[in-house]
Amino acid sequence: MKKTIIAVTIYSTLFVSGCSNYTTEVASTVPKKSESVRHNPLFKASTLIYQTPMFDQIKDEHFMPAFKLGMAEHLKEIERIATNPAAPTFENTLIAMEKSGALLKRTSSVFFNLIGTDSSVKRRQLQKELAPMLAEHRDNINLNAALFDRIKSLYDNRNTLELDSESKRLLDVYYTNFVRAGAKLSAEDKEKIRKINEEHSSLTTQFSQNLLAETSAISVIVDDKAALDGLTERQILATKRAAEAAGHKDKYLIGITNTTRQPILASLTNRALRQQIWQASAYRAQSGDNDNTQIIIRLAQLRAEKAALLGYKSWADYGLEKQMAGNPKAVYNMLGSMVPAVVSNVEKEAADIKTLIQSEGHSFDIKPWDWAYYAEKVRQSRYDLDETEVKKYFEFNNVLENGVFYTMNKLYGVSFKARPDLPVYHPDVKAYELFDNNGESLAIFFADYFAREGKRGGAWMNSFVGQSKLLNQKPVVINVMNIAKAPDGEPTFVSYSEVTTMFHEMGHGLHGMFSDVKYPSLAGTAVSRDFVEFPSTFEEDWAAHPEVISNYAKHYQTGEPIPKTLLDKVIRSRTFNMGYDTLEYMASALLDMEWHTISPEHAPTDINEFEQAALKKHGVALDYVPPRYKSAFFAHSMGGGYSAGYYAYMWSEILAADAYAYVQKLGGLKLENGEKYRKHILSVGNSRPVMDSYKAFRGKEPTTEALLKRRGLAPK
Repeated sequence: MKKTIIAVTIYSTLFVSGCSNYTTEVASTVPKKSESVRHNPLFKASTLIYQTPMFDQIKDEHFMPAFKLGMAEHLKEIERIATNPAAPTFENTLIAMEKSGALLKRTSSVFFNLIGTDSSVKRRQLQKELAPMLAEHRDNINLNAALFDRIKSLYDNRNTLELDSESKRLLDVYYTNFVRAGAKLSAEDKEKIRKINEEHSSLTTQFSQNLLAETSAISVIVDDKAALDGLTERQILATKRAAEAAGHKDKYLIGITNTTRQPILASLTNRALRQQIWQASAYRAQSGDNDNTQIIIRLAQLRAEKAALLGYKSWADYGLEKQMAGNPKAVYNMLGSMVPAVVSNVEKEAADIKTLIQSEGHSFDIKPWDWAYYAEKVRQSRYDLDETEVKKYFEFNNVLENGVFYTMNKLYGVSFKARPDLPVYHPDVKAYELFDNNGESLAIFFADYFAREGKRGGAWMNSFVGQSKLLNQKPVVINVMNIAKAPDGEPTFVSYSEVTTMFHEMGHGLHGMFSDVKYPSLAGTAVSRDFVEFPSTFEEDWAAHPEVISNYAKHYQTGEPIPKTLLDKVIRSRTFNMGYDTLEYMASALLDMEWHTISPEHAPTDINEFEQAALKKHGVALDYVPPRYKSAFFAHSMGGGYSAGYYAYMWSEILAADAYAYVQKLGGLKLENGEKYRKHILSVGNSRPVMDSYKAFRGKEPTTEALLKRRGLAPK
């Protein structure tokens, strides 16, 4: 993913945030800038290259004063714009708003990135305190009548303003955002929106914090090493060290990753332990201190209430209005059209697994905790592919430098230079400077790839500084993953799935670093959710490109390239189990849509019953293929910015597959192809409608043909 949900939500809405009595309330509690500027590095723009954060100076105690002063300063700037006696112009209204809130944006970008990557009890408490404050701050501007009148005046006269196309786009975005925030509502309904937003902000924060706490709390402790049969000695040692670090001497700790499926289940022979691990994963955050069940129900209800106030049938109708899909029906049609083929594929995969189970003398029905274990056996028998042997050719540094960086150089002409002089927020993080093929410095790139305590699960990209010609800013971006790091002195190996994720996140990174627009609100990844995953997914397939994979897939000890026979097996096995992979994703996407098409008065009371009914409704309720994310830990849907938007990955994949197939027809891994893609897709951000960008690159709209081939689901 893709983008940090909390951070993106906060950052991207700051340009439409607050003025009311709150101005005096905040102002009375903030330090005077002249008294404390020497002691708080956030109060001034960083003096490092491209305003890269001064992580070596920023401390937790700096955040709240910077937030309070940032909100107060922002409110004053917005008040001057709203009450300006001069007639509204593009310059004194929209340009002024684009330039406002610098301290608040700077502080938010650092703080919310750290909440996702290096959380702590103190930072999580700050997050709880800030959530309602920031929600009110945004509402104070979104619902400011005087400010909206100025924007509306410009919008109503847009055809006479002689604006260039990007400026027209900015005006349209501002006007639409204000209307969707409730600017046209009555005073009574605006107050209702405020209350909904405040409660919603607090609940999404609590959901995310519960999930982070639960990830540590539900680890499975194993007493007997024999129960770990099937794991390598290296894996067993890692579980032993994890247990010792958690205070469980002479035991073994198995951590739970962020999806329902757990990778370790592919190796463990002990069926009872597999079941225990799967159930710990699938039913997390449904009881105890980290119970998310009532939070989910209330969030769905609040979203439905807000949509109704704004005149929409459902939250999904509201959310999809600005997306490429346009409405829930289009999403249901897209997913529904694929269900028969996908389910048919899954049933064939299940038949192979059932045959294998029976051949081993077992009579049990296949369960979710069995699938990965037996699917891996089928894969090994079909492709004679040993994952442990394969990983020896996927050493992390080789993949990054000779895979990801190599591809970006070949396709776009860019190079990454390590910047060890720049401060980082954790020793595992590395900084790089990105240079164009003409030697021009483009951006700063942070790489934070390894799992650790305090980092939320998953993978994503985010920005510390966004690109803008107006503000004379170059981008500072970050890629984050959760790769298990090997003990000191040992090589870190990655799976092929992790390899493709590294390419995926770099696609997001390039979308931010190649941005070349004037206005910060339109820069980089500030596009619709069902387009933002296109540039990232497009990069994934380069991981398997023959020239690329032969360059990075080398034995970690000998440096010998991966043997062609083994490489062929890896490539051929890419579409193995794709029915399962596709269905578990589609089940989650449909579940997300069902949560967000309810009416306020029909919020469910039991999340498990709701889930099962939703899956049955769409014909995807296969017991052995659960949703990739169940509701209680569905962070995309419940904790952040992908509510009614998880379908976006599939929608974007249609674009990505079509674009990749098109580039292969043009000659594949060539600089001229990369430059064309960069010009029409990566550099333009949201400065024009995204389908216009795609058609400028491709010459026409995409079809699903390449997607079905990519997933191995096309008719034979």
